[in-house]
Amino acid sequence: MRGHVTKVVLVMAGVGFFVFVLVVLTMDLGEVIAQSTWGGGEGSSLAGLTDFWVFRFLLNILGYASIVIPAAILIRYIKRSNFLERGGQGCTYNVVKACVYGTADELPTTQADSDAPTPSPSRFPRWAVLIFCVVGLQGSYLTWGVLQERIMRHEYGGTEDEPSEKFKNSQFLVFVNRILALTIAGVYLSLFRQPRHGCPMYKYSYASLSNIMSSWCQYEALKFVSFPTQVLAKASKVIPVMLMGKVVSRKSYEYYEYVIAALISLGLSMFLIAHGPDDEKKSTTVTTFSGILLLAGYMMFDSFTANWQAELYKYKMSSFQMMFGVNCFSCLFTSAALLQQGGFIEAFSFMFRHQLFTFHVFLNSICSATGQMFIFFTINQFGAMVFVIIMTTRQALAILLSCIIYAHPVSIMGGFGIAIVFLAMFLRVYASHRMKQKKARQQEVNNTGVKDEAEEGETAGD
Repeated sequence: MRGHVTKVVLVMAGVGFFVFVLVVLTMDLGEVIAQSTWGGGEGSSLAGLTDFWVFRFLLNILGYASIVIPAAILIRYIKRSNFLERGGQGCTYNVVKACVYGTADELPTTQADSDAPTPSPSRFPRWAVLIFCVVGLQGSYLTWGVLQERIMRHEYGGTEDEPSEKFKNSQFLVFVNRILALTIAGVYLSLFRQPRHGCPMYKYSYASLSNIMSSWCQYEALKFVSFPTQVLAKASKVIPVMLMGKVVSRKSYEYYEYVIAALISLGLSMFLIAHGPDDEKKSTTVTTFSGILLLAGYMMFDSFTANWQAELYKYKMSSFQMMFGVNCFSCLFTSAALLQQGGFIEAFSFMFRHQLFTFHVFLNSICSATGQMFIFFTINQFGAMVFVIIMTTRQALAILLSCIIYAHPVSIMGGFGIAIVFLAMFLRVYASHRMKQKKARQQEVNNTGVKDEAEEGETAGD
């Protein structure tokens, strides 16, 4: 009875939230059309509608569906037709087998077998390798963050020959990032020996879809919220993860995790309350809510990507094989959507008009790709704990750098809010590390006790 009531309450809450979101988005759409109409010009209302993020999102979904639906039907048909039992040979048979079935004689392994970091020997001192990793990660992702904000929130041009305008096609930025990452992963795989690949290729498409949608939401959110707000929102995604784990999976958490979640909530609330509208564009409640929705979409899709990739790592594969497989499908999906929407023509025309934009886009893609490589190298050499500390520090530096370069106003209260969020994040890293050490010591004590009891039993038998 109690479980039934809980389900009813959750369904009612979900329906209520959906209606609320629908009403706010309707208000947002009306505001966009009204602003475009008052701005003057024939067809300005239609232009405002096509630039509306929900409209763009639906067009992207249709573009992805034009590949996903036929591919799903084809895969279902191949599996039902007993393709493997019939046997075969040649290029077509091998391609179909690799895409749909993978390596049939290679079973998935446990996560520990494939994903555990195994530091490779180095001729350089450990401290020098650590400095190299810190500089590489910080340099790549700090530059990436600064360029993201420059591309999405600021105008290009503004001279007599070049009228100022903003770039609006987030899908193109995702495509450029993915195609460069695909190229780097392909070159690496061709130069270095890799484990035998056993995963069906189509399984990469799930992580690819969620990955490109999370990146698209991340770029689009910058049109509505500032970069520091976006960084803090990413830092607070531990809160929805804990809520979902408690409600859906009935998962229990340590006391320190609740304290950390409360501190992050407090710090984020302080920052949002103290952070007023940007000087360059006064935001409304509706547009701010659109930014929050996009950030929520980013966190949801990003969480799915991480969990699905963890499942894929159960097959014996390297990080670069994962990088190649996911980005291969990402390029396929994004290029299909861009072709159908005329996005390539729009983007290349913008690049031709603004050479500085072209430089920023390619530098942004290089930083994204090299950042991924530094992630793999750092985790391989020093483990996940050192990597988390470096990236947490990077988030704090990214906010500081954004406020300095783009002059974001941060009050004393907002500064305290930022400090509380990152203090909570470092506490989380420290407490998690201590808990793992405690469990390891307890396991060692238990194993020692069992061993002693076995030896006593053997002595008594003699």
